Amino acid sequence: MMAMLKDRLLERGLITNDRLAEAVEITRRTHASLPSVLLERHMVREVDLLPVLGDIYGLEFIRLRDAAIEPLAVKTVSAKLAAHYAVMPIRLRGNLLTLAVADPLDVAASEDIETNLGLQVERVLACRPEIIEALRRHYGVGAETVERILAAAGNMPEEPSTAETSHDLEKMAEDTSVVKLVNQLLQEAIQNRATDIHFEVYRDGVILRRRIDGILYDASLHENIRLLYPAIISRIKLMSGLNIVERRMPQDGRARVSVGVESYDLRISIVPAIHGEDVVVRILPAAMVFDLGQLGFSDTQLRGLQKYAETPHGIIFVTGPTGSGKSTTLYACLSQLNSRVRKIITIEDPVEYEMRGITQTQVNPKIGLTFAHALRSMLRHDPDVMLVGEVRDRETAEIAIQTAMTGHLVLSSLHTNDAAGAAVRLMDMGIDPYLITSTVLVFTAQRLVRVLCPDCRESYMSDGKRLYRGRGCRTCNQSGYRGRMAISELLPLVPEIAALILARASASAIRAKANELGMATMAADGWEKVERGLTTAEEVLRVTTI
Repeated sequence: MMAMLKDRLLERGLITNDRLAEAVEITRRTHASLPSVLLERHMVREVDLLPVLGDIYGLEFIRLRDAAIEPLAVKTVSAKLAAHYAVMPIRLRGNLLTLAVADPLDVAASEDIETNLGLQVERVLACRPEIIEALRRHYGVGAETVERILAAAGNMPEEPSTAETSHDLEKMAEDTSVVKLVNQLLQEAIQNRATDIHFEVYRDGVILRRRIDGILYDASLHENIRLLYPAIISRIKLMSGLNIVERRMPQDGRARVSVGVESYDLRISIVPAIHGEDVVVRILPAAMVFDLGQLGFSDTQLRGLQKYAETPHGIIFVTGPTGSGKSTTLYACLSQLNSRVRKIITIEDPVEYEMRGITQTQVNPKIGLTFAHALRSMLRHDPDVMLVGEVRDRETAEIAIQTAMTGHLVLSSLHTNDAAGAAVRLMDMGIDPYLITSTVLVFTAQRLVRVLCPDCRESYMSDGKRLYRGRGCRTCNQSGYRGRMAISELLPLVPEIAALILARASASAIRAKANELGMATMAADGWEKVERGLTTAEEVLRVTTI
């Protein structure tokens, strides 16, 4: 068979004579099979090798990602068995089960299924990554672990009783199988670039959702994971130093995990719900590189932000709703300013990313450490630059303005829909227009749009214009998008804008004057990115329509 494989590979031009001779020599030394050597050394792609092997062994090769997989076939084979052998059941016709395998020489799974389930097995070849992906999609994340735990422990209670002690719950949370299951859930989410994981419990089961590029997607779970939900929650509480017995009050905690060589900070929020406790885990890379040039700003806006960030005193306000990337922009500005010649202090709620060389303080209203109180105290710490996570009230706004007037650069955020509305928002708080025009350097507003996946982006014509869309592929989880970028607008307080603020003009009047002066709006920035094929019209409309 090896001679036939070598001939077919050379006939199809999949490998050179020299590389093939090298692979054969490796098989001689290591006693490994030729196909495994070819794949492990990346000499031939699996998608090219498997059709050749299929011809030799009389097995059909399929692209599993495009195949229709029958639920009945999935239910026939346990998750534990399918995961153990890395095979995927596809269809069941009477007594004939079609099974996708990656290795034509490995018949152990077929023999096991035929012996234990009394079925006849028909094998087809499929790429191993597609089999793994199908296992996750149809059985659920960590399905084999769930089955193993339930098989070992028998029936478990749906909720811990109030009589259970801290020791009982801690023992449950430290069970190695439960630890493995929670690790699998976290690792799967991180590998899929999720920023948040939502655990939600209902009367009829548990739902797991992951926020990827700003959108929530349901994740597939084993149908019996509801029985393990209390153990999962106890494990998460234990990881984050929370009270594992308390189930009536909200709790917030932190943890750090490693996936491969990367470390991630987890922010955990637990709230009581009708049928148990709901959990949201925010995933933050422990080591983030913040660079204004990588956030998607246009050249004009990027130069403007960089210029204002280097101003010795004044206020830069970044505005937008929750989830619009304000914190990332502020951190990128701080990263540009962070040097040994400047003292930088931040006051945040909460501290999202740790930055070396910067003093970071988290507010704690329970003990009276509000933004205003912290800001007043930090002024005695000899800062050059201060970041105030958010201006929420008049007191904080007044102290931020006083800080800027006494020779400090202040960076902060406001919750407004656009840049023009930021000045009006400050006036509504009771801030004198003169103080606004005297201290504020620029108002910038932004949103985040999803970026078209580079692996499946395709062009099409619409009304005589060439536009782009994402077809959907494995790289982007069939969404057509991968990653996000900012669309934004900058409103500097030039004399014409300052005059309108002094006159207490409306946001619409300020916006109209800004447009007259040539300010590029967020929508215009978005449409420019649509024309460049970076995003879609649907995305721009989704985030700019108020």
